[in-house]
Amino acid sequence: MLFTRTQRYVASIPKEEFKRRLAGNHVKIHDLDFEVYEKGQKLRIVPHAEQETDIKTLPITDVVFREAGDNMEVIVTSKIRKIDLGGPQLVILFCVFLLSASVALYLVGRERMEVYALMSICLITFGIFWLRMERGYFDYVRKIRAFVKGNLAPARSE
Repeated sequence: MLFTRTQRYVASIPKEEFKRRLAGNHVKIHDLDFEVYEKGQKLRIVPHAEQETDIKTLPITDVVFREAGDNMEVIVTSKIRKIDLGGPQLVILFCVFLLSASVALYLVGRERMEVYALMSICLITFGIFWLRMERGYFDYVRKIRAFVKGNLAPARSE
C-alpha cells in the first residue's frame, strides 16, 4: 500500500552473525524505544508505545534474510501498524472525495471559483498530511533502515 516501504541490501556477513548483532537490541528514535526480536526465520522491529500519550503513526519492520551465493540478501519491509492506519486512510479518503467533487463540478460547468476552492483545499490538506508523515512515520522508517544497514557492515578486527 501507500505506507509500505521495502529496501534490499546485500551483505557479506553470515546470517547468524547478523541475527546475533540485532536480536534483543533496542533502538531509540525520537525518544521512542523500538525492540528487535526474532520471529521464526525473520527479525521484527516493533515500537514500545504503551506509555505514549501523543498520537503517532508508527511502523512495524520485518527483516528477512535470503542466501545469495556467498552473500546474504537482507530485505527490510516497514508497514504501518494496523491500529494507526485509520487516521491516514481517512485523510486520503477526504482528499480523494474533494478531488472527485472538484472534477465533477468542473465537468458540470459550475463556477471556476468553486472548483479552484475545492482543489486548493484538497492540495493543502494533502500537503500538510504528507509533510507530517515525512516528519513522523517516514522518518522512523528511514532511521530504522539506517540502523539495520549500519549493522550489515562486517566487524573490523584490529
